[in-house]
Amino acid sequence: MTLIKSTPKTIGILTGGGDVPGLNPAIRAVTIRAIHEGYRVIGIRNGWKGVISINPSLSIHEQPFLFELNENIVNRLGRTGGTFLHSSRTKANKVALADVPEHLKGDYKDEYNDLTDEAVRNLKYVGIDYLVPIGGDDTLSYAVRLHHEGIKLIAIPKTMDGDVPGTEYCIGFSTCVTRTIELTHALRTCAGSHERFLVLEVFGRNAGFSALLPTVGGAADRCVIPEHEFNIEQLTALMVEDRNNNPSKYSVVLVSEGATFEGGDTVYSSNETDAFGHKKLGGIGEMIGSQLKTLSPKFNNGKEINIINQKLGYLVRSGEPDALDSIVPTAYANLALDLIIKDNCGQMVCINDGKYNHVSVEAVKKDAHGKSTKRVNVQRFYDINRYRPIYSNIVGDPMMILTRE
Repeated sequence: MTLIKSTPKTIGILTGGGDVPGLNPAIRAVTIRAIHEGYRVIGIRNGWKGVISINPSLSIHEQPFLFELNENIVNRLGRTGGTFLHSSRTKANKVALADVPEHLKGDYKDEYNDLTDEAVRNLKYVGIDYLVPIGGDDTLSYAVRLHHEGIKLIAIPKTMDGDVPGTEYCIGFSTCVTRTIELTHALRTCAGSHERFLVLEVFGRNAGFSALLPTVGGAADRCVIPEHEFNIEQLTALMVEDRNNNPSKYSVVLVSEGATFEGGDTVYSSNETDAFGHKKLGGIGEMIGSQLKTLSPKFNNGKEINIINQKLGYLVRSGEPDALDSIVPTAYANLALDLIIKDNCGQMVCINDGKYNHVSVEAVKKDAHGKSTKRVNVQRFYDINRYRPIYSNIVGDPMMILTRE
């Protein structure tokens, strides 16, 4: 047991971005280990929004975005999905005027405002000695900014897309793959009954891991991913071939939401953007389904093939975590506490070469277009002619065929 000073140090924990199964087990494990080591744990609601919304004119107990965590609270909620700390897509260094907290509106009047000074001041006011942000590349990219401002933090990676750089695994990814496989297999009964194409749109803004890995797991005949533009006639021909070779006369394609037609653009459901400048994706699956139906007679002796089109969306991020997303968050949380006890901050816990480790939080970087730098290695793992995963020569590759870069 590590000895802590009589005045306990305080760990703050928050979750940002989209919810995923596995967040509550991580919060639970951080809290229980921290309390056993003699720390106090403060939960910060609504991610970075909660941090910038702390009002120093109020006492700690009056803060609506703060509450002290204990074992009773986290044990009750730690086996559930989502995040009981709640979340937001807030970029604290670019806060729209309408989203500036009420008590700060007199001080910030630009269209977009950098509230980083407020975030740092608030964390110090609360007495946060160490911060544990859990999030994807957007949430953790702001953690890098706070690290530069002198905030001691240990980051934990999570995302359905599996694309946080610096780690082979992110909390939520296994449940996403598991749910995708389960839901696809369930929908096969409909596709087979009506001898149709089954077109399923899944997560994957910039990276196609969430379409590629379920296809590895037998969920689909084909998948199209953001890293490679697809030719719709080539896809149609392959889908007709798969259908005709199937005794039940149907075939399945998984479509990453960020996939694009050859020579086309990314498809958005609206022009509205979030705090990180991302437009809401959606609609590429319906477009592909429509064109598959239109083109199918060309490759099917003049006969049209109907479509079942389904966007899996929030179904794969809802509900309780699977086994891996119950185990890994617990391990990540304990690794984070190991680093805190050693005062080894500015790190992100990770899995690399199949082993638990940690890297500098600086590993969470984006390219010139603001996209995660971690993508599917197309040459290595994706057959651009068959729109299928490549399985050969995998000796030495990570268990889930993901790379850290």
